[in-house]
Amino acid sequence: MATLLLDTHAWVWSFADEGRLSPRARREIEGADAVCVSPISFFEIGQKVRIGRWPAMEPHAARLPGILREQGGTLAPLSPEICLHASLRDWDHRDPFDRLIASTAELLDMVLLSRDPVFGALAEVRARW
Repeated sequence: MATLLLDTHAWVWSFADEGRLSPRARREIEGADAVCVSPISFFEIGQKVRIGRWPAMEPHAARLPGILREQGGTLAPLSPEICLHASLRDWDHRDPFDRLIASTAELLDMVLLSRDPVFGALAEVRARW
């Protein structure tokens, strides 16, 4: 199989709302050699909890590192190369979280598990749902 990088929503749904994962997404997670989450996903969740845009995640926010460990997941690296690639890539999408997640998947040759169709604009990113 492959190493998976879970988009933020895919990771959250894997522990807080499994019914929202597609059957293919579940199979991808179960069959993966490794499942990773970007550190930027922790920041994204925290930001959205803080500003009131993701209240359902508030009870989980402080436990996120432990949840990833309990799931057997791995933290993906966030390197200067990934950050530069995300900031300099020619892509009209402005969301910094998505830009960093896409660059992580591309530069580390991971399959990105995401329901978000925005990643389809990037031929270099192997996105699945």
